[in-house]
Amino acid sequence: MKKTLVLISLLYSLAFCCQKTNNPVVKDILEKVKDHYTDKDLYKKLETEFQPEDWDTLTGKELAQKLTEKLRTVSGDQHFFIKYKDGLTSENKKNAKETATENNFLNSLENFGFENVKRLEGNIGYINFKGFAESRSSAKTLASVMDFVANTNSLIIDLRENRGGDNGMLILFCSYFFKEKTNLYSTYFRDKEKTVQNTTRTKVLGKKYLDKNVYILTSRSSFSAAEGLAYFLKNYKLAKIIGENTGGAANPVDEFIIADQYLTVIPVGKITATISHGNWEHTGVSPDIKTTSENAFKTAYILALKEIMNSKIQTELNRNELENLIEKLENEKSKMAVF
Repeated sequence: MKKTLVLISLLYSLAFCCQKTNNPVVKDILEKVKDHYTDKDLYKKLETEFQPEDWDTLTGKELAQKLTEKLRTVSGDQHFFIKYKDGLTSENKKNAKETATENNFLNSLENFGFENVKRLEGNIGYINFKGFAESRSSAKTLASVMDFVANTNSLIIDLRENRGGDNGMLILFCSYFFKEKTNLYSTYFRDKEKTVQNTTRTKVLGKKYLDKNVYILTSRSSFSAAEGLAYFLKNYKLAKIIGENTGGAANPVDEFIIADQYLTVIPVGKITATISHGNWEHTGVSPDIKTTSENAFKTAYILALKEIMNSKIQTELNRNELENLIEKLENEKSKMAVF
């Protein structure tokens, strides 16, 4: 009887909340949130905090921006996003194959997120990675990247400008650092009442990067899947995180088109890491070595060189040359701190 009363009360609250505006776009978006958002209790907050807004005077980009801001503020979930674009009907009618083909082409124009890859003095690999494109289309590029750095003594992965992306690509990239198949996390989708297990791959196209030092650079802009890569490699003690605390967005999303004009991104799932029984939602990933985003690269590079030198790992540089390079980098870092 008590559960029935609670349910009736909740349904009344939802109806009351949605009646506070005559704007059909707002109503439809709120209904999508009610049906799909990972936290079914969000509406309890919307009931009190969504009411005061005069949504009926807002249209287009202004409405999309205001809704995005309000949903993020009320929920604390930075994955909420609403974009206004006239004429989304034709895009909505594209089939999955056409959409995937178009997205893969666009991602290929940005090399599937890999901005640059190089070998630094001291035989240290560096990967500047800015986004997780769909895993099947990205797999060969990722393999080429990992093959390129395979012979380096340690590796720096730069995620300071990475805003996340495809979950499958997150799993694939993680797989290069795990010797054995590992169940990293489960994802619960409330709207489908389904839980999916996310496990690393035993075999990958390129060479795995094992038993070597890995350093991941982060900033406040590092987001979503980028945070996931940092989170899992840190928790399994496969990498050190250097830089700033990340954005704090773990929930996977789905897209909905409202009124043929509003692309609405709603978090629909919840990640639970096997190793920690939690995730990085709201909290972000804290660095092992905290420094500014600007200083993160040189901090990691210096640390990598010192660890190579202390471990007496052979590089193309002798000990004196390594010491000189470290001194040079430390001087440059000091000058950056002054300015």
